[in-house]
Amino acid sequence: MLQGKIALVTGSAKGLGKTTALALADLGCDVAVSYVNSGTEALELARLIESKGVRAMAVRADVAVRDDNVRLVRSVAEAWGAVDILINNAGPFVRERRTFDAYGLDEIDYLMRGNLLGVMELDRLALPYMREKRWGRIVHFGFGRAAEARGWPHRSVYAAAKVGLVSFTKTLAAEQAEHGVTVNMVCPGDIRGSFKEKRIDDVRHLTDEEFPGIRPGTGEDVARVIAFLCMPQSDFLTGNVIDISGGFDPIRTIADANASGRNA
Repeated sequence: MLQGKIALVTGSAKGLGKTTALALADLGCDVAVSYVNSGTEALELARLIESKGVRAMAVRADVAVRDDNVRLVRSVAEAWGAVDILINNAGPFVRERRTFDAYGLDEIDYLMRGNLLGVMELDRLALPYMREKRWGRIVHFGFGRAAEARGWPHRSVYAAAKVGLVSFTKTLAAEQAEHGVTVNMVCPGDIRGSFKEKRIDDVRHLTDEEFPGIRPGTGEDVARVIAFLCMPQSDFLTGNVIDISGGFDPIRTIADANASGRNA
């Protein structure tokens, strides 16, 4: 379906990025993967992608650093001639739960750059190749219910960056539609740890304790949506923000659990 297309998937040595990179390779894409610290895993992924009969490369790049973004896109374009599909998966995240006043100024800058400004830079760098071909696919990553612009206690900077990305997704989609470029956003729910690299069949028999009645989410759930958005026939789908969460609200569930713990 995507034979010969050039895909760049950021932050793809592990997790959702890895699952997405493999899904695009299965559809015939040549895939460039990027990483910051997981060089061994990135090289292993590149070899796995090549075993599917397509080209692969691994490039070290921190999306929060402008020079790295320039070098990343340039490396792919110089090697393969274009960037047709850009999946902006990478983005720094602080796992420690803290209120905004506990963040340092450098941390705020890094999180905003990695989750918003760096994404905008990568889009800007890739767009000329897409516009020249009059075909392109850009996918941004958010979090569950990001389109509602709700508060996320203890995740203030990350949430602000991703909510800003919602507006940018819709604006860029409107601006680039006439050039054959679609721009969409996927918002995974609470897909945890090793489940980011699992397939749906691996979890069909499981039940998520926090979300009664549904199975846990997997990387395949996210990769299937991204693959669909990248299809040539999906050119009428742009400017969308798509929750992939089983219909549940991960932020509210986490907040309720924390409140219960404090009141216990």
